[in-house]
Amino acid sequence: MKFTIQKDRLVESVQSVLKAVSSRTTIPILTGIKIEASTEGISLTGSDSDISIESFIPCIEEENENVTIHQAGSIVLQARFFSEIVRKLPMSIVEIEVQNQHETIIRSGKAEFSLNGLDASEYPLLPQLEEHHGFQIPTDLLKNMIRQTVFAVSTSETRPILTGVNWKIGNNELFCTATDSHRLAYRKAALELRDEESYNVVIPGKSLTELSKILDDSRELVDIVVTDTQVLFKTKNILFFSRLLDGTYPDTSRLIPQESNTDFIVNTKEFLQAIDRASLLAREGRNNVVKLSANPDKIVEISSNSPEIGKVIESVVSESFDGEELNISFSPKYMLDALKVLEGTEIHISFSGPMRPFLIRTPNDESIVQLILPVRTY
Repeated sequence: MKFTIQKDRLVESVQSVLKAVSSRTTIPILTGIKIEASTEGISLTGSDSDISIESFIPCIEEENENVTIHQAGSIVLQARFFSEIVRKLPMSIVEIEVQNQHETIIRSGKAEFSLNGLDASEYPLLPQLEEHHGFQIPTDLLKNMIRQTVFAVSTSETRPILTGVNWKIGNNELFCTATDSHRLAYRKAALELRDEESYNVVIPGKSLTELSKILDDSRELVDIVVTDTQVLFKTKNILFFSRLLDGTYPDTSRLIPQESNTDFIVNTKEFLQAIDRASLLAREGRNNVVKLSANPDKIVEISSNSPEIGKVIESVVSESFDGEELNISFSPKYMLDALKVLEGTEIHISFSGPMRPFLIRTPNDESIVQLILPVRTY
């Protein structure tokens, strides 16, 4: 195998596939990146057997020459060293040549590296998926839906199913739900499905986080293919495979209160900053809560008290208030996480009681809902 390639395109592709490579794998060859040269261009693949990413660099793209293939072939190179080397090469053109015994020469300008490679035929094959089952979603919408839900997945392995995001697809809609049993994030969006099929799958939170880092903010469509055990996200030059989590995701629809006793609307930025300041004293010791009091005078009081350090009280004026007076306590981290993903200058918070989960959303927008379970202190 021998080819020359534009350094910036190579670095970009290596960084993409590196997100799937784990240093803690029991399969030695998976600590490497597979490089394959064909007449069409260069494919790079990284995998940890849960996530697999393939990045393709075509020889010619929009009349620019990215790659010149001198000899087709394939090799697996140690990901950690290869990624560091290509990033630090001196010139904009890189030449890669595989010689006897899988020895691989990497040249750029006056720099020449020699890396010991591995036989690419031993690298696991990527899953083969039937591509007629699937749908499309704009890249920027997909990124937003991941950002607005994935933070709420569980980090505990005691209930593995909760470490993923539940995707339900049907009736031309996609519903994404994540919960760690203390909070819940929910987002829905309209889709144009190619068929009448419906899907109900759980995608690992880790996979969605890594996918989000690779996607750009364009309106280009991502093809999504779902099978019983795998999901494939397909963009112009990237294939991103993830395994699905086994098991049945809990029915979260009954957790969302249908009625409320107290509702108010506040300025998002003011409220977020007040919670952030109150959380400064809530971090110490076991008292990691912020208290909220709201009354019909449209004053929302946010406070935190740490006996060893001190206390803070701050008032925010609500723009509208409906219902009963309320005192409630909650985790400031959960509240800040929820507020940061809501879009809009105002937020609407609904309470159905001091120990019932409360809802946070943008006024007049039912597509995104955040739900938080209070902490018992009053």
